[in-house]
Amino acid sequence: MLTLRSLFGAACLLSVSTVATATTIGFSQVGSESGWRTSFSESVRQEARNRDIDLKFADAQQKQENQIRAVRGFIAQRVDAIIIAPVVETGWTPVLREAKRARIPVVIVDRNVQVTDDSLYLTRIASNFVEEGRKVARWLMAETAGNCAIVELQGTVGATAAIERARGFNEVLAEHPQSKIIRSQTAEFTRSKGKEVMETFIRAEQGGRNICALWAHNDEMALGAIQAIKEAGLKPGQDILVVAVDGVPDYFKAMADGEANATVELNPHLGGPAFDAIAAYLAGNTALPKRIDTTGELFLQDTAAAEYARRTAQ
Repeated sequence: MLTLRSLFGAACLLSVSTVATATTIGFSQVGSESGWRTSFSESVRQEARNRDIDLKFADAQQKQENQIRAVRGFIAQRVDAIIIAPVVETGWTPVLREAKRARIPVVIVDRNVQVTDDSLYLTRIASNFVEEGRKVARWLMAETAGNCAIVELQGTVGATAAIERARGFNEVLAEHPQSKIIRSQTAEFTRSKGKEVMETFIRAEQGGRNICALWAHNDEMALGAIQAIKEAGLKPGQDILVVAVDGVPDYFKAMADGEANATVELNPHLGGPAFDAIAAYLAGNTALPKRIDTTGELFLQDTAAAEYARRTAQ
């Protein structure tokens, strides 16, 4: 695994100015299920404009069949490269083989794909989701002295972020036998479902009194859950601790207000490293690393107000 710092320092990568004006790149995005995803899409679009790249953008609306259809469309258009942020991990081998046969390099961003032949894609640029889960769990275990009844809002079933964040969180939880996840259900990475599922958790757990903490696989679900906690007459961030992953501005506001406790930032600015990798490949460098890491840091309430001001001023 290679970090952004070491990759950008490597001589193999080209500067922004070396991406040819005529370069056409297809980008298949998961959808717009969260503020983070929207920021991610806009950052890719802006980076493409900065580099004079002709970006073909396709919103999959959280459906893999839409992504596969879009990728096949990109192949038919003979684009120079394809970027995919996959909805789920499985089912990608046939269309990736089609891209390889057409000699079109594919960069995987954010979530992962499960394939037995990793030559089907050029590189994957993503956060270490397992480590994100570990970071959140370590903070929670330290805050609660390793004794906590947790409810979990999972992301989209089959999505890399959901699978790996849960894995990392559970690794740490296994070291603390007095803590356990008492309820777990998908809320599909959305704020509305986060509120809906949290309402059912609260009703099932004595009006929320049995719940020590909420662990959400992304900030949007946590923000919906915070509303449900407040409507139940409880204080989020106090009566029920709230931890999540993403680092969206609204969540920093919730932390500044004392209604959320911790988040690990997920960097949405993946367009730059993706375009750099494509530029290097098109210039003849076929030995790029298979993984480029963008893992962010843990943020807490003490810096939340300053972070919220900084991010909303951009």
